[in-house]
Amino acid sequence: MFGGRGAAVALGSLVLVVSSCVVAPAGRAGEAADSGSVTCTGDATSRYDPPLTLQPQPTRNEAEIRYHCTTAPGRTTPATGSFTSSSPSASCLSVTFASGTETVRYADGTRSRISIDSATVVRAAGALTSEQSGRVVEGRGKGHPVRRTVTATSAQLPTDCLATGLRGTRSSVQLEILP
Repeated sequence: MFGGRGAAVALGSLVLVVSSCVVAPAGRAGEAADSGSVTCTGDATSRYDPPLTLQPQPTRNEAEIRYHCTTAPGRTTPATGSFTSSSPSASCLSVTFASGTETVRYADGTRSRISIDSATVVRAAGALTSEQSGRVVEGRGKGHPVRRTVTATSAQLPTDCLATGLRGTRSSVQLEILP
């Protein structure tokens, strides 16, 4: 019915299906689900203290984040994050990044405390994108590397830099605790 080539393809497919069912012993299957990796996406509201103006100055940034986190294949949980950082020189025109910390609180009662130690900041088309990296220092995923991407836009007009200053941003955030 299949001929020589069709029989080989059918037999190869059967071998793949059977091997995928038996490759991971029971002990290993649980380890894959608990690898410590987490991917969270969410929205943040941040506040600058003092507000950003045209004059560079030391500035503190505090943000509250609402996340949806994937903690295992097919398992998503809500979480909240509190992020704090400080910059030795920030203005409406430029930001010099300094270190920061974030605490993520998952709905199941666990948490991850993250230390951010480096970042690359790019400004384009009115948005500020920051690619940050660090490590989980406590809790879920302890010791794992972290990648954090924040894309921020101001809810204020650019001309506010001349008057009251930019008081904060709204951001989309992707946080990855890597395996």
